[in-house]
Parts: sequence; C-alpha cells; structure tokens
Amino acid sequence: MTALTAPKFAAHNRLECFALYAVFQGVPLYSSVVLMMKLVAASAIVSERYGATIFIVLAATFHGLMTPWLAAKFPRAFRHNSAPMFGDATLSFTEKVSRWLAEPKTAVELLTNVLLMSVLAIGVASIR
Repeated sequence: MTALTAPKFAAHNRLECFALYAVFQGVPLYSSVVLMMKLVAASAIVSERYGATIFIVLAATFHGLMTPWLAAKFPRAFRHNSAPMFGDATLSFTEKVSRWLAEPKTAVELLTNVLLMSVLAIGVASIR
C-alpha cells in the first residue's frame, strides 16, 4: 500500500524553511560573531544587558528571512549556504532535518562551528 503525502500549505512551508535556516545556520553563525566581539572587546552591542541575545535573535531572524530568497536569486553565490530541502513542501519537518544532516558538507559545517565556538569560548573565558 502506497501512501501519498499531500504538500503543505505555502505559509506553513515558508515558516518551516525560515525556522530551519534561522536555527541551524543563523544562530551558530551569529553566536560565534558575538563571542568574537566579546573577545576583541567590541562591546558596544554585546555589553548591554541582553544585548548579545537581542543581536543573535535579530540577526538569525534576518538570516532566516533573507537566505531562501537570496539563494533562489543567486544560486552560484549561495551554493555553500543554501539547503534546498528546507523549502521542499513535500517533505515533513523531520525529513528536512534528516536529509540536511545526511549531506557530507553538513557534518563539516557542524564540526567547524563546534570547534570555532569552543576556541572562542575559551578565549572569552580567559579574559577575566
């Protein structure tokens, strides 16, 4: 017995695509940026109360909104940052994540983010 999955509503699929880009690509990237700004004492943004959190949320939101649109317009420029399966309306949320994790470049990207954030965290922790 073959089951066919109905495509999701466009708004629901766009929300999933936005969330996946923002959480899986935006948050690690901008968390590293905040750690780097703390390390070099560029504290105009991150020294305020909740300033780092607000920066990460706003930047990841902008990243999640703009990346799918820019990747569609400029595929060659965004070939390393785009994940076309995030916008596939025929896949469920968990299938999108599973397919993204199954790609070889994703493992390298995640490992790079973990190593970079670890080194930056050590640097920031050793300042005081």
